[in-house]
Order: sequence, then C-alpha cells, then structure tokens
Amino acid sequence: PRRIARMLRLNGIIRTESGFLACARIMGCTHDLKAGRYRFQGWESHFSVLRTLTRGKGVLEKITFPEGMRASRMAGAMAARMSADSALIVRMMEDPVFCTRLNVDAPSLEGYLYPDTYLFQSNDTPGSLIERMVGRFHEMFSDSLKVLAASGGWTVHQVATLASLVEGEAVLDSERPVVAAIYINRLRRGYPLQACPNVQNLLPGPPRRLLDRDLKIESPYNTYLHQGLPPGPVNNPGISSIKAVLRPSPVNYLYLVANGDGTHTFSLSLDEHNAAKRRFEKVRREVYRRSASGTENP
Repeated sequence: PRRIARMLRLNGIIRTESGFLACARIMGCTHDLKAGRYRFQGWESHFSVLRTLTRGKGVLEKITFPEGMRASRMAGAMAARMSADSALIVRMMEDPVFCTRLNVDAPSLEGYLYPDTYLFQSNDTPGSLIERMVGRFHEMFSDSLKVLAASGGWTVHQVATLASLVEGEAVLDSERPVVAAIYINRLRRGYPLQACPNVQNLLPGPPRRLLDRDLKIESPYNTYLHQGLPPGPVNNPGISSIKAVLRPSPVNYLYLVANGDGTHTFSLSLDEHNAAKRRFEKVRREVYRRSASGTENP
C-alpha cells in the first residue's frame, strides 16, 4: 500500500500518502487493492481512489482480430497486448479438455475464435478473452443457423471448416456465396476441393503465390491431394462466410481463379478455367514487365 500511495502522490492523484493510508485502514481495504492500469481525472478524494482500486475496474484496452486470422496469430496478438506467453496461449487453444468446456466439439479452437473487436482490462487473462471469443462464435452461429446447417446435413464443425476456406479465398462479400457454392459443388461431385487457403496454412510466414511444389506437400489439409473436407478450419471465419456456406448461390460453377484485384473469374468447365488462368497470367506478366521497367503508369 505504501508504494501505491507514493506512486499516486507523485502522479498528482492524491495529496498526502499518510491520509491515503489512513483512509485505507478505516475502509478495511489495505490488502484489497488490485493491480492494473487506471485513469484518474487529476486529484481525487482518497475514498474515490480507493473505491476504484478495490473494484479493480481499470482502463479498458481494445484488441481487434480480423476475419480469417489464424489462431496462432491471434495468440501472438494476445501475448503482445496482455504480457503473456504466446506458446502457452496456443497450447490452451489446442487443449481438447478446454475445447470441451467451451462446448466446441473439436480438438482445437481454430475456427471457433470469432473475429471481432474486444475490450479487456489489464488484469484479464488470455483464457478469459478466449472464452469470450468462443462465446461470441456460439452467439453468432445462432440456433436458427444450426437448424439450417442440420437440414443441409452439415455439422457445426463442417460448416466452420468450409467457411474458413471461403474466408481465406473470398475478399468481396458478394462473392462469398459463389465461392461456397463452388466448394460444395466439388464436394458433391467427388472432386478435390483444391482450395489454396489450405495450402497457404501449411507454409511458414505470410501468404505468398503458391508454387507447384507447394501443392504436393503431404498433409490431410492439402485439398489438392485429398478429397473431401480437411480435418478442421484453417483460420477463423466471420459470419458472412458462415452464412455463405449455409446459403450458397444457386450456381453450377466448379472452378475459380483470382484476378489479382480481389475479384474472381468463375468457370463451369476445366477448359474455361484454364483459359481464365492464361488470361490472368498474361496480365500478371504485363504488370510485372511494366513494374520492372518503371512504366506502370502511362
């Protein structure tokens, strides 16, 4: 208490240390002062300061997790903001017992950590924040959506898995239902999904252009080598991607290729798809040529 009193006086929050300590003894809260970051409006009464410190309601911090963020990167962001060990946070996210306690029927929380902006206090723990994130997932994946999933023969885990592929592929909300439809069409026809987000998840570092050798990496998550859904989500999707899986567009497309500007070209046949890829490669080479020569602007 004496160290706290000195800190408060030096920062102009209280006038005298002795008066503050005497008030703490009278209130019987000498040993109930909670650590944390607090914001005071200049000088305040001893009673007011002690009431704030005993309630432990410090300054609220804010952390934002974008859609499609991997659990490991979320753990890193939590560790940096909450002075915690990212490896321990990852182990918590991959603890099956913890998953069960949070009503997640999966060996990992990947896909169930809902991307959003969260407020927390300095004395909050990563575990408490994770519980809120999973709780937010259950809130967003409402009972009506669960009924819709069941009517389509999907489990929550399957929807989360497929939604993570849509999240990793689509940039525009308007394209998410089309991308979801392509994956579903391929599943129903027994085609491999050939989803790039899965392969990206197998590579270290930030996303990059995939090479032919990347598509040959042996893993149950490599949907170029293995048919069907991967074992689980590869990132944490938002509600737009989840709804896209449950309400896909009524299209018969089977192929897609990114145009490099956030949009995609969708195709019905392999011939159309290959033609779209050739067009994109031609554009990409031209952009690279102009960039290399310094003539990207006319």
